[in-house]
Amino acid sequence: MTPRIVFVCAAGPSIGGGHVMRSLTLARALQARGAACAFLATPEVAGVLDAFGPDMARTDTTQPFDAVVFDNYALSADDQRAVAKGRPTLVIDDLADRPLAADLVLDAGPARRPEDYAGLVPAHARLLLGPNHAPVRPAFVALREAALARRAARGPVRRILVSLGMTDVGGITGRVVALLAPILGDVTLDLVVGAAAPSLSALRALTAKDPRLVLHVDAQDMPRLVLEADLAIGAGGSTTWERCVLALPALTLILAENQIAAARALEATGVTPCLEVTAPDFDAAFVALAQSLIADEDRRAALSTASAMVCDGRGAERVAEAFLGML
Repeated sequence: MTPRIVFVCAAGPSIGGGHVMRSLTLARALQARGAACAFLATPEVAGVLDAFGPDMARTDTTQPFDAVVFDNYALSADDQRAVAKGRPTLVIDDLADRPLAADLVLDAGPARRPEDYAGLVPAHARLLLGPNHAPVRPAFVALREAALARRAARGPVRRILVSLGMTDVGGITGRVVALLAPILGDVTLDLVVGAAAPSLSALRALTAKDPRLVLHVDAQDMPRLVLEADLAIGAGGSTTWERCVLALPALTLILAENQIAAARALEATGVTPCLEVTAPDFDAAFVALAQSLIADEDRRAALSTASAMVCDGRGAERVAEAFLGML
């Protein structure tokens, strides 16, 4: 019998599309192993699926499904139980800060340990922890060897990828462009945002005036953009693992509280320097750090080497097999 799995995800202007994107990657891995998947389609979730998974099934009820995947920090354990009604559940989490009604927990945090979930999950729950469980699209994995060869060749910074979330919370992309523009020289900036980003019109105006700026809206070719970049300014969310798979040196901007632990853990092991955008000295610190990274080829090479060791990109396969093994 074909297992039927429903995904219950969060998305929206203040949340972004990262929950849906990583769940979509997991759904693809489950489908490749014979499952039938669908997403509980709120308007916000449907908007992300329209852009990146138009063929993915949607539903307005969880009733006919055999198992549930939750990727929504706002749902309590009681909420999860009410939806699951005794069916097997996988909860995708980054926080370990509240009880979860989970049979399987996925937390890709690099410093996450089993004891972090002590008392928060049922005794029988299985934990899949660490970046090697992070769902990364196969298209990134397919370019890993080419990326490692490209990084090994080294060279100056010619392209910088600025990818700070589909919804560009707080207009951070424009703020970063304004800080980078005076120090760029002839370096190209690839700016990635979603079609629903409130700042999109302002970014279009910026790119119309500066030929160094290339705007990518709902980019379908992110693996190529990551491969071709020499440096990234990236958010501390799930795109971190995409950059690591392709060994792209990056400056990570922490845009939300749930990104702090993972970003700081990666910083501590030499993978990426981090800055919190709410810090009072952010502008000056950003310019100084960006200038340093652009100028210092050896440091970029060290970051690239450390990034490549974080994960292999096959997390979705591992999680899919573990979950299907429970059904």
